[in-house]
Amino acid sequence: MPRLILASASPRRSELLTQAGYTFEVHPAHVNEDPHPDEDPIAYVVRLARDKAQAVFADVNDPEAIVLGADTTVTLDSDILAKPEDAADAARMLRQLSGRTHRVITGVAVATAKGTQVAAEVTGVQFLTLGHDEISAYIATGEPMDKAGAYGIQGLAAKWIPRVEGCYFNVVGLPLALVATMLEQASSY
Repeated sequence: MPRLILASASPRRSELLTQAGYTFEVHPAHVNEDPHPDEDPIAYVVRLARDKAQAVFADVNDPEAIVLGADTTVTLDSDILAKPEDAADAARMLRQLSGRTHRVITGVAVATAKGTQVAAEVTGVQFLTLGHDEISAYIATGEPMDKAGAYGIQGLAAKWIPRVEGCYFNVVGLPLALVATMLEQASSY
């Protein structure tokens, strides 16, 4: 496979790519991540993944490179729940998710000299009902602060998730089967 570059500083994405057997470089992208007014959540993450992959592809200036960009968000009732701004915002998000099923959406983009292919993965995640003390204790750990929707399925919040419908790895931050298919297609051009 040609030189693979991950356009993300996410340690979870790096861990997942390594777990799947890929050798890659990390080159974080710096793009504006604000949603456009009335932007659909799927369109939002696909746009960000594309922007990240294309920005890094242009930056590395290697026509043989394959750049993987991704962006994950949590949505509930079509509202985008990005990373919390502070503890109060994290508590607000967790109260919204409590006792409900929400969607985790990851946009994936693969940029090469031949162009950029994009896709999205959607996974349903059911949450148990959370009490005030549980939410406060979880926020005190610091775990929710750098995660879309203010939780990590691979961490302490796992005990609140009785059901996942779709790709588990998508909820962690990178849908591996989709990524593998896209990378295989990109390397066979």
